[in-house]
Amino acid sequence: MTIQDPISDLLTQIRNGYSARKDFIIVYSSKLKVSLVDLLKNEFFLKDYIILDQDSKKTRLKIFLRYYGKNMPILRRIVRISKSSVKIYKSCKSLPKVSNGFGIAVISTSLGLLTDKKARELGVGGEVLCIVE
Repeated sequence: MTIQDPISDLLTQIRNGYSARKDFIIVYSSKLKVSLVDLLKNEFFLKDYIILDQDSKKTRLKIFLRYYGKNMPILRRIVRISKSSVKIYKSCKSLPKVSNGFGIAVISTSLGLLTDKKARELGVGGEVLCIVE
């Protein structure tokens, strides 16, 4: 089975992991997924991640989910915006503000994956991949 949209698959697995109150999830890895997970970790939406089987062809990511207390998920919403069928590009000035600054929009730019705040600071636009609250 091939995955048509690996970012949507990753976001769905994270969403399902939180719904099932899992401590961690394991997903197939790619450079884009590692960048996205690293960005979510740096923004404190995820606890941590580990790259498993780094030497083999099928590298996997073990992603540790973050909760308030014992089982209240940090993430309220994680939504894919730009899809493989319809790409959504925004300039620096038209980047979305998410939940009055309490959430983030993940932007794919020429500088790599950035949050909407960082992209505005650097004055770059790009493809809006997802919104996280």
